[in-house]
Amino acid sequence: MNVRSLATGQRSLGDPTIGYPLRPPLTRGCPRTSTAELAYPVEVDYDYARVPGDLFDQPALPDIARWQPLLPPLLAPTLGEGGTPLLELCGVHVKDESRNPTWSHKDRLNRVAVSAALAENAPGVVVASSGNHGAAAAAYAARAGLPAIVLASADSPPAVQSFVRAYGATVHTVPVEQRWPMLRDIVDRLGYHPVSNQTVTHTGHPYGAEGYKTIAYELHAQLGRAPAAVFTPTGYGELLYGVWKGFAELVRLGVVPAAPRMFSCEPAAGGPNARALATGAPAAVVDITPTDAYGIACTVGGHRGVRAVTDSGGGALAVTDDELRAAQRDLARQGLWQELSGAAGLAGYRKLRQEFDGPVVCVATSSGFKDIGVGSALQPDA
Repeated sequence: MNVRSLATGQRSLGDPTIGYPLRPPLTRGCPRTSTAELAYPVEVDYDYARVPGDLFDQPALPDIARWQPLLPPLLAPTLGEGGTPLLELCGVHVKDESRNPTWSHKDRLNRVAVSAALAENAPGVVVASSGNHGAAAAAYAARAGLPAIVLASADSPPAVQSFVRAYGATVHTVPVEQRWPMLRDIVDRLGYHPVSNQTVTHTGHPYGAEGYKTIAYELHAQLGRAPAAVFTPTGYGELLYGVWKGFAELVRLGVVPAAPRMFSCEPAAGGPNARALATGAPAAVVDITPTDAYGIACTVGGHRGVRAVTDSGGGALAVTDDELRAAQRDLARQGLWQELSGAAGLAGYRKLRQEFDGPVVCVATSSGFKDIGVGSALQPDA
């Protein structure tokens, strides 16, 4: 299928009546609804009336460009992201995102975000990340012929640092609290395109969650229907929202009758999405205590995660490191080694202890190799 992008513009999640042109990407959120204390993201809108009727007849295979009509323009070359397997393990369906090119779900986001950098003729990309996001951004920038700057913390996992440096990225290790200010400075001074967050509450890249929608399209193809519930490891909530938006589009287009309930699965050590939902806030900022689930140990939440849970009738779950290790160990004993954060979906499902009228999917986000050098999370058989 060779149909170009049907993206038409950007729309504020703070006020859906406010729209903006598709370009440039509003990487600092909606300028009209955001405040000094709260940043509202924007999302991409499409000409849904022109979506090809056979778009969702495709199999779930690599290269997310197969879903191009419902994605922003994909100018960056593919590395074969997407098309990941759906496995029946531990009593549920597990969507194994560790099969992506850099072994995590972040490849879907970065195919889209690096494409935006090319569209804007940016001299390079910059990302603040000590984990999967930095590795994926470095890989897709390299594939597209762009330099990349990765701002990482000094205690980021050695395996991930090796990944990032292998792709030729420039890595700066800085204190966590300085990463976002430094990123904004690189954007403003050098014109580099940011593929991660810059705002007080999380907005991230406005196109990023669009890449995650393709997980929903693949799940529909793999199951032959929409699942009853989806449990996702959740930090900033981009993955959670992207999967939700993909299913909401399938409902809008008449492909499925109803979307699944979405459940955010966060470390009990923090959990800004759970805090926002519990207090009725659009987004929250929290303190965190030590956890080995570094990939989803976020102090800052975003409005997208709140929207995904509330709009779907789902919930927010907090899981301990011990619960994460048990889920990680059980997945490994059935042949799937995930990093500790990647097992949060299964840990959250087990904690909820609820039956659903239909299939349940737990998204597993990244390979256990990413945890090398991180505490006891390396020992799935311990």
